[in-house]
Amino acid sequence: MPDPVLLVLDADPSPRLGRLTGRADVRYADAATLAERLPAADVLLVWDFTSDAVRDAWPGPGRRPRWVHTASAGVDRLLCPELVASDTVLTNARGIFERPIAEYVAGLVLAMAKDLPGTLALQRERRWHHREGQRVAGSRAVVVGAGPIGREITRLLHGLGVTVALVGRTARRTIHGAEDLDRLAARADWVIAAAPLTESTRGMFDSRFFGLLQPSARFINVGRGASVVQADLVDALNRRWFAGAALDVFEDEPLGPDSPLWDVPGLLVSPHLSGDTVGWRDRLGEQFVALYERWARGEPLPNVVDKEHGYVPSPDLDQRPGPDELGNAPDGLTG
Repeated sequence: MPDPVLLVLDADPSPRLGRLTGRADVRYADAATLAERLPAADVLLVWDFTSDAVRDAWPGPGRRPRWVHTASAGVDRLLCPELVASDTVLTNARGIFERPIAEYVAGLVLAMAKDLPGTLALQRERRWHHREGQRVAGSRAVVVGAGPIGREITRLLHGLGVTVALVGRTARRTIHGAEDLDRLAARADWVIAAAPLTESTRGMFDSRFFGLLQPSARFINVGRGASVVQADLVDALNRRWFAGAALDVFEDEPLGPDSPLWDVPGLLVSPHLSGDTVGWRDRLGEQFVALYERWARGEPLPNVVDKEHGYVPSPDLDQRPGPDELGNAPDGLTG
């Protein structure tokens, strides 16, 4: 019996798949060749997770892989109606990026509270200018996105003494529903976007939302660029509606040199690197090989994406808010 065909939508550097030698017929494709090679594949590994090639190629003729795995947390660049309607299992890289992204968010909170960008700018000017930083402990945050990334951000911020309200699509035991977001954001010192891109989150951070924030608040996006209306953010920062923002994700990447975002006062721009730490590609490859071995044995796969909703569902969707594991009351901003 021939080995299953594993098709890799490749990117440089390629994944290390040596452990699958003799157990998979590994073939490679790029955006130009994916459509013609897709019908032969039993499994598709989307190693180039910045590509739209899967969404473009999937509606074509021929059979489709039984399983698709993307080496990313987000799946919005893959989903099309035909893939959603199919019986193909879709998995993501849940478990790889949560801690690094949470560490990055914690670093941004500390950097902005202590004005480290200002200190670096003054050092370049060789200018001694004493000023006062802000206390992080005792501040209030809202984390939008109750998946594993949002939960890890919550844990790290709580370790810094921040009181955190975690907001998801649906209210449950330790998590607020979307209907609570406006009320919580209006009282927060930090608003952190870590939600997947869905129809309900696209463009959700707009002029109306930014107008709710306190003048001292700061906004951080490590979720998806298209959840922010960038022109509205630029306008709000230029008008000093709130104190500052940090963006690690953008609707169009890479950010062009003529983008107005580079020069917005109070805005920190980073090139989509919050989850990328030394060795991250190796960890992604190891995760896929472990998943492939489970799939080959006929075992259930973890990290299965609900294709209708666009993310891996949490196990506690039917639970209602109560005192959470951090000791916070349900409104998350008390105490």
